[in-house]
Amino acid sequence: MMMTMNIERFVSKGKGNGLRALREIKAGEAIHSCEPYSFCIAKDFLKTACHSCLKRGESLSRCSQCKTARYCSVQCQKQAWPDHKRECKCLKRLQPRIPTDSVRLLTRIIFKLLSQSESDQEELYSIAEHQSHLADMSEEKKEGLGHLCTTLQVYLGEENGDLSQLPPGLDPISLLARVTCNCFSISDGELQDVGVGLYLSMSLLNHDCQPNCVMISEGKRLTLRAVRLIRPCEELTISYTDILATSKERRSHLQEQYHFLCQCTRCTTEDKDCDMLAGEKTAWTSLRDAIPHLEQLQSEQRWEELLKESQALLHRYTDVVPDRNIYVLRLLDLSMDACISLDDYKTALEYGNRALETYKLYYSDPHPSRAVELLRVGKLQHYMGRLEEAQGSFTQAYDIMKVTHGTDHVLTNEVRRKLSECQAELGQV
Repeated sequence: MMMTMNIERFVSKGKGNGLRALREIKAGEAIHSCEPYSFCIAKDFLKTACHSCLKRGESLSRCSQCKTARYCSVQCQKQAWPDHKRECKCLKRLQPRIPTDSVRLLTRIIFKLLSQSESDQEELYSIAEHQSHLADMSEEKKEGLGHLCTTLQVYLGEENGDLSQLPPGLDPISLLARVTCNCFSISDGELQDVGVGLYLSMSLLNHDCQPNCVMISEGKRLTLRAVRLIRPCEELTISYTDILATSKERRSHLQEQYHFLCQCTRCTTEDKDCDMLAGEKTAWTSLRDAIPHLEQLQSEQRWEELLKESQALLHRYTDVVPDRNIYVLRLLDLSMDACISLDDYKTALEYGNRALETYKLYYSDPHPSRAVELLRVGKLQHYMGRLEEAQGSFTQAYDIMKVTHGTDHVLTNEVRRKLSECQAELGQV
């Protein structure tokens, strides 16, 4: 563990517990890295991600008992068995129904708590110390937790009797409240959320809309990296929310999910809000309202419909809403996805190039989202023989990823490989 050398727990003014640097930390430095206390695969990826290492694949071996858990190798299945053993019975009893991610994660946490004592943990932050924020929740949200607890009881079945053996103060409803406020998404190289996990010490990190750190997944391991120079005793921060949202939306989401009012500089100055909502209001409101339906088409892989409807909207409002508007940006990303899936790489590249300009505006600091977008655009440029442009995109992506992902990450290695291919091909031209 690198933990003790780099950082310490402290009380952050107005924020409660936090983490701060014990020494100067340079941009690109890995500050802390850890495996989850517990995790589960997101519902959408149950059939395509290994339930041990999270590698993606279409022909994974299936658990013969529950028919739900999938593995890329016998070794992964053996490694996963201690955590899957009791869960397996629950999944088998409920099939073909599958509970929500939060209920499955909570069940795994409960089984882990029952099988080991809290004193076994060498973390800066135990589950018992995590805030549940139950007192701050609306009645509607508490009711929602109650429904999830009912689902949990059905899922646990005969295992329900063991709940009385949980440590004091860690009843299912307070555990569920702690999990919803403190878990992290586990993303793949394309920044898709393939799982969700509880990382005890990482939960100490407080939020800033312009943070000095980012979290990067590799498999289920999370690494905290500095994106700029951090001074000794400076608090370490990450962003809990999507930066491509207005101050009002970010604050609303943070208040609802994490129960605090964000007072960061970006929120208090409403930084970039005018750019995000640039253009004619009635027009971008129509775009905003259309996006949930388009995202549904994307999740159902109805690419032709998605492309037709997205293109119609982009064309209709091209003169009244600029590309820097966040809803146009979302449409550009959706259209690019559809084009790639339909093998229309020329049009995909047009949308990707338009989107990149806006990514540069909102992700001015080293940011994984901008690096991944540059990689996608670079691949399209490379495929279409636009080698100098591709080299430029891969170089920019690599410069960002050296900071956000580190030089050894699988995605950084992919960018480095692509850059070498371009340089070799340009040398032959």
